[in-house]
Amino acid sequence: MLNRIDKKFKELRKQGKKAFIPFVMAGDPSLAITKKLIFELAKQGADIIELGVPFSDPIADGPTIQKASERGLKSKTTLTRVFNLVRNARLQIQTPIVFLIYYNLVFHYGLERFVNSAVSSGIDGVVIPDLPPEESKGLCKIAKKNKFSIIHLLAPTSSIDRIKKVSSASSGFIYYVSLTGTTGARKKLPKKLGASLKNIKNMAKIPICVGFGISTKEQVREVQKAADGAIIGSAIVKIIEKNIGKKDLVKKVGNFVRNIKGA
Repeated sequence: MLNRIDKKFKELRKQGKKAFIPFVMAGDPSLAITKKLIFELAKQGADIIELGVPFSDPIADGPTIQKASERGLKSKTTLTRVFNLVRNARLQIQTPIVFLIYYNLVFHYGLERFVNSAVSSGIDGVVIPDLPPEESKGLCKIAKKNKFSIIHLLAPTSSIDRIKKVSSASSGFIYYVSLTGTTGARKKLPKKLGASLKNIKNMAKIPICVGFGISTKEQVREVQKAADGAIIGSAIVKIIEKNIGKKDLVKKVGNFVRNIKGA
C-alpha cells in the first residue's frame, strides 16, 4: 500500500507533471494562520506541503527561516500542537504533508512515539536536516513498518558513495540541496544543477526534489526540467513576514503560489 507521497508522484508521472512543494513554518505568526495557509496552499494546487516545526537552533536555515522559527516559538508552537493542527486539517484536505524538523525534537519525543503520532495525525513523511543516513537506521525501521517516509538530503558536494547511501536509506523522495550553505532565495541557480541531478537519477530509484535558493517561476520551471519537483520556502516565508498583522496575508501567499504553480 502506497502512502500519500508515493500516490502523488505516481499520479504526477501519469500526467507528465512535476511536483510543486511550498514550505511554511508552523506557528508563524500563529497556528491559526498556519492552518489557513495549509488550506490555501492545498487550494492553489500544492502537490505536497512541507511544514516546518520551530526549533531554537535551525542550523540548515538562513536568516529568513530562522526568524520564522523564532516567531513560531514565540507563538508557543510545540510539536504536540503541530500534530493536532495537522490532525484537524486532515478533516478537510488530503494533500501530502511532510515535516521539516530537527533531530533533537524527534529524539526527545521518542522515535517510535514520534512516528506513531505523525502517522495518526496524517503526516506522510519527514525531512530531518541534521540526521545522516548512517544514524537513521532505527528511525527508518520504525517508519517502514508504518509506511512513513524518511526523506534524506543530498548536496552538490555529495560523493558517489554518499549518493548511494542516501538513495537506499530514503523513502518518498530525496531532497536535493541545490547549493552549499543555508536556505534562502537566490538570484541564480547553479549552472551544473542539471548535470548533478542526472547523475543522481542514474543511481536513485525514487523521485528527487530540489530545494534551497528557488524563489521565482522561472527557477521552478528550470528545476522541474531536471528534477521531479521544486521546493520553495524562503520566498513564501518573506511574504508572510511582510504581511504579519494584515488581513490579506493568506491571500497574498495564495496569489504567489498560484502564480508559481502556473509555471
